Amino acid sequence: MTNPLLDFQDLPLFDQIKPEHVAPAVDTLLADAEAALQTVTAPDFPADWTAIAEVLDVASERFSRAWGAVGHLNAVADTPELRAAYNEAMPRVTAFWTRLGSDERLYAKYKAIDPATLNAEQRQAHKNAIRNFVLGGAELQGQAKKRFAEIQERQAELSQKFSENALDATDAFAYYASLGELEGLPEDVISAARAAAEAEGKQGYKLTLKMPSYLPVMQFAKSSALREKLYRAYVTRASEFGDPALDNTPLIREILALRQEEARLLGHPNFGELSIVPKMADSADQVIRFLRDLAVKARPFGERDLADLKVFAAQQLGMLDPQPWDWSYIGEKLKEARYAFSEQEVKQYFTAPKVMAGLFKIVETLFEVSIRRDSAPVWHPSVEFYRIERQTPEGPQKVGQFYLDPSARAAKRGGAWMDDVRARWLRPDTGTLQTPIAHLVCNFAEGVDGKPPLLTHDDVTTLFHEFGHGLHHMLTQVNERDVSGISGVEWDAVELPSQFMENFCWEWDVLSHMTAHVDTGEPLPRSLFDKMIAAKNFQSGLQTLRQIEFSLFDMLLHTEYDASTAQPGDVLALLERVRAEVAVMPTPPFSRTPNTFSHIFAGGYAAGYYSYKWAEVLSADAYAAFEETAEANGRPSIETGRKYRQAILEAGGSRPAMESFKAFRGREPQLDALLRHQGMVEVQAA
Repeated sequence: MTNPLLDFQDLPLFDQIKPEHVAPAVDTLLADAEAALQTVTAPDFPADWTAIAEVLDVASERFSRAWGAVGHLNAVADTPELRAAYNEAMPRVTAFWTRLGSDERLYAKYKAIDPATLNAEQRQAHKNAIRNFVLGGAELQGQAKKRFAEIQERQAELSQKFSENALDATDAFAYYASLGELEGLPEDVISAARAAAEAEGKQGYKLTLKMPSYLPVMQFAKSSALREKLYRAYVTRASEFGDPALDNTPLIREILALRQEEARLLGHPNFGELSIVPKMADSADQVIRFLRDLAVKARPFGERDLADLKVFAAQQLGMLDPQPWDWSYIGEKLKEARYAFSEQEVKQYFTAPKVMAGLFKIVETLFEVSIRRDSAPVWHPSVEFYRIERQTPEGPQKVGQFYLDPSARAAKRGGAWMDDVRARWLRPDTGTLQTPIAHLVCNFAEGVDGKPPLLTHDDVTTLFHEFGHGLHHMLTQVNERDVSGISGVEWDAVELPSQFMENFCWEWDVLSHMTAHVDTGEPLPRSLFDKMIAAKNFQSGLQTLRQIEFSLFDMLLHTEYDASTAQPGDVLALLERVRAEVAVMPTPPFSRTPNTFSHIFAGGYAAGYYSYKWAEVLSADAYAAFEETAEANGRPSIETGRKYRQAILEAGGSRPAMESFKAFRGREPQLDALLRHQGMVEVQAA
């Protein structure tokens, strides 16, 4: 049998990978990587960066790429067979990476490398490697080392199970509504719901907890009973209120206990402090102070937002006691009344093909590249593949490539993300330059009735966000794999390029090129854009407080929560305490937000969710440079774009994020731009 997971000639053979390929590929690549590890840790093997890379990095990179392909398919094309194959192999994969990161012989080799023999990129990668060996348990001995490995393996199992439960609980819900219940919903949502029911041979209109279905119901459905039905199902997913087999509550408690044990094994008082070690922030306490300071600044605006909603609900909608499932509906109605437009009206202008063309145009203009269609084996017919090129005196030069998987569907994890397929790397085994490839994954509604998919403005912003991550990965000019692109970038700075790109979704010169009405082809009218701008910071106080709530809960959970003395309800009690401190919007007691908080329990953001707000300060300040240098017609300066590309995107993780930021801005970041962009400048007394 030819195993597609063992083919590294070019692109992954996604259309050929089957569950039965997983175990044999892992066996082969694991054996190769183990053999490479034994070779480089032999006493007579030189403590030389390039020599180690040529043997160990080549073997481990192949292993990583193959396992990455399996993990990707597990997230976007889940089947019972693939899930079983993935879960069977995962303990062995985790155990290898834990062994590699804690191997004291390999650690000794790296410590023996003279940094003076390395170039600047290699020195940064070497410095990171030494730090990561310590964080990986390389200095532990005996039983402590054994226990550390057990913790890593168990955490990997629990995180995967958490993710599976969240997906399965989301997919398990369906409500087949009557047409009468759907009053107020956009036509395209109704059509999609009807088509979904018909595809199953059922009557009515199928509503699910996937965002393209759930969110329009919460925003537009006139039936409070329908909103309540979906809301209750959504906020209680993967909890004790549903299928006991999918309840994430015990997993949360065990994950937290293991993280606390891991931190103490490595000499840190809690997981929050351990998590901060490779980040920009100096301490967990600094992060907590940052969040609380931002909460104090945002709270008056959040209180004003809530007061506005209550007054409008009472006076215009006759709702004297709004319930949690009513706020999105009230907010949408208030926005329509105040700014004389609706999300539904705007959506008609954002057809997916036109939006993609507009996104590509701004990227091509600003960063001096070209994007064009390319071909590759894919896992679903809706997936597209592109290449990015730069013009050189010798002709077009490939910079990177990316897969775009835009549509929501069953068996696909919710949310949006960027992931790497492979990194830019001057390969030590061949001496050739490997170009980077990225996955860009979203969950947008599909087109109905022969029309192209329609995106909300929030969808457009999400697409720009993920593309920002992709550019960070693909435009790097760093040749050392461990610090090229997003690799080696401090986690609390990694959101800078993604959040930076969101700003362009509010620029007339950009939007005017990426809109065409789905029926008439007319571009977005300037008058409608002006209304969108007026409404840009609508409820920004509430939205900011919501993000601070998640961030503070995450950090306090990993610093104050003590798993050894915790009682069953303590996680929710901590969340309530955080809400009492920073939130102004009431949350019902049956809500189980932590049970689907995949970012921190299954997605790498543990004690790091604050990174979104932290990096938002960086990205807002970076974008302010474009505002300051904009041309007379409002178009962004190509020169500023070039400087940003070179200082931030091309540098990747080859130097500390603060150095890259200062190379671009000439100074450290300031909070002012963020508060100004979000309309949260100090309230002036009358």
